[in-house]
Amino acid sequence: MTTPRTYFRDHFVLLLLTVNIFLAVFTAVFVFLKISSSQNSSYIVQYRSSLGVNAFSTGGISDMIAFGVFALLIVGINVVLSIRTYSINRNLAVGILSLGILLTILDVIVSNSLLVLH
Repeated sequence: MTTPRTYFRDHFVLLLLTVNIFLAVFTAVFVFLKISSSQNSSYIVQYRSSLGVNAFSTGGISDMIAFGVFALLIVGINVVLSIRTYSINRNLAVGILSLGILLTILDVIVSNSLLVLH
């Protein structure tokens, strides 16, 4: 896989890459710090409104760590996809990076709300 020469010279792409990487690292550190600050071993990891009284299901610490790993995985996949599509269409690569930002923000919101319920 060769990187197009102009990919790392495009300022808007570099801005989106920076925001993606910052949000992913922030999410991973945020989740790991929230987990380490609590002494509980069980966390609420799912909410299913169709179950009624038993709408919350609990899980272990590995289920919460998955949110931080997911944020890092989002960035990795988005960078690879945007590099591969940049030579085809610049706007497609920018769209991929923008959607990665949105997905990482949603990851922060969901992980924070589940950790607050803990």
